[in-house]
Amino acid sequence: MPRAADFRRSPAEVMRLARMGCSHPTRLSFLRQLLRRIETEGWVFDRPLWDMDACGVGRAVYRMTTPDGALSLVAFAHDLPADQRSDRVIATAWDATFALFDGTPDADDLERLQANVPLQEAGRVTPRELSLSRANRSVRIFDHVLERLAAGQQPDERMLRETGYLMRTTAVYGSGKFGAADHAMIAGRPGLSAPFQAEMLSVWLTRAFTVDLVEHMARARGGERAVRLRPDLRRGLGVGNSTGLGMAPFLVWHPVLLNNWMMAREEALARVRAQHAASQSAVDGFRAALEAARVNASDWQSDHPVQQAKLSDLRDGLARLDRFAASEWDSSAANPWNTVWDWGQAALPLEAQEALLAAMLEPHGDLIDGLGGCMRADEETCFGIDGAMTTAELRALLETHYGWALGIDYVAPRNCARFWYISEEKLEPRLGERFDEPGASRELPLDTGRQAAALWEALRDAPDDTPVARLLLAHPDHRLMVRRVQTTKRHPFAEIRDNLIAADMLPIDLLRCKLAFFGATRFDPRSDRWVRISLFQGAIYPDDLAAGAAA
Repeated sequence: MPRAADFRRSPAEVMRLARMGCSHPTRLSFLRQLLRRIETEGWVFDRPLWDMDACGVGRAVYRMTTPDGALSLVAFAHDLPADQRSDRVIATAWDATFALFDGTPDADDLERLQANVPLQEAGRVTPRELSLSRANRSVRIFDHVLERLAAGQQPDERMLRETGYLMRTTAVYGSGKFGAADHAMIAGRPGLSAPFQAEMLSVWLTRAFTVDLVEHMARARGGERAVRLRPDLRRGLGVGNSTGLGMAPFLVWHPVLLNNWMMAREEALARVRAQHAASQSAVDGFRAALEAARVNASDWQSDHPVQQAKLSDLRDGLARLDRFAASEWDSSAANPWNTVWDWGQAALPLEAQEALLAAMLEPHGDLIDGLGGCMRADEETCFGIDGAMTTAELRALLETHYGWALGIDYVAPRNCARFWYISEEKLEPRLGERFDEPGASRELPLDTGRQAAALWEALRDAPDDTPVARLLLAHPDHRLMVRRVQTTKRHPFAEIRDNLIAADMLPIDLLRCKLAFFGATRFDPRSDRWVRISLFQGAIYPDDLAAGAAA
């Protein structure tokens, strides 16, 4: 009988940017984990405050009562002039601003938040706040929906499907930023222990706010003629997001966390491939997931040439996969899931291969959902350096996990064309062109391939039995890379196996990988350095919970 271990993909295959940049959300994505927990534990939703005027200016509180206590999204809606609306991180005003509050805010809390949350970085929050965020209207769609609802009509369905949201967030801050609660303060709480659960909850409640706001404004404008948004159109809306380079280095800075995310997904795929037989319900669920993927691919639009090529690959690949599944795949034969996977590896482009992965996982919740508990990480336990390790052991790890990096000429301009740095203005990561822009002297150590090659060179003449501690006494500049290499001994998916300072490196590949783990869809690059996406499209709303809709 095959075991899951027999079907695991290798890090050498999985940890390349070309494949990571084709990632699709799966049922292990963090927003899906949140929604399943909310429903399983019976979280209760209410809206204790709604104080909005006819123009949609005011404040509201959205509350979830959990087994660990209440969590409340405090929302502030503003009258933002069109010339101040910008998705850039340097913006200073927004259509709406939010804070996720630990508990139920009283009058004093609301006044304090009113004075600070609309200012975002310029204000200050406290450890009672778990996240800080802001959003802008997608003006064309928001105004269209408002006008139609006020006139007693439903909005254009195609327009809504193509855009997919009424507002998009431009930042969702957590983990201690600007005085908010540090992650360590909430990591022990079951409802928030999985990665990014506070941020996902904030975005989910923001989605409810966007629909409530447009319906409120429509009633104020249209009076008795006004109608609510049709339930199917409402469910098809998500929350947009604009994300740039500030997020990109996260996967490099958190190698153990990255390893755990990747290993959980790869273990899930291996478990499905190892199944000897396929139940009819699983086959039906797989076919439904493929159909949903085809609809999403049809609606998914982008003006970026890289993404346009990927969308062409995706649509063509899903069409081929659909034909194979309908006419050639024998789901009653032995090892049917491995059969369809092997066919996909041979016949489909990377974009469609990763979409196939998501579709195969979808009907196997009982088999794989428990892996979500393996996706967190205590990174402090992996921080120490093993000084007793010999240089022979270190060389072996370098050859196994960094062989891809050791033959690159890092003096050639194309292989060191870029450098990462922290911007003085926003204190966020940025990417510079080494031979065209100043600042390389302040380069961040994200050049993992070049560092690995330099460490390999430093080991060249060291006897095999030399302890790493002695090596680092002579070469302390290699401490960071020694730690990373030693991390791969127990965490083989910890390292991205590409040169992150090369001229042809696409930061959007890093962004897409991370955002797919969040659960993002409709990945739409606006350049090679920032993207727009949608979150929670097609998901339940807080007021759907009593109906028992599945996550």
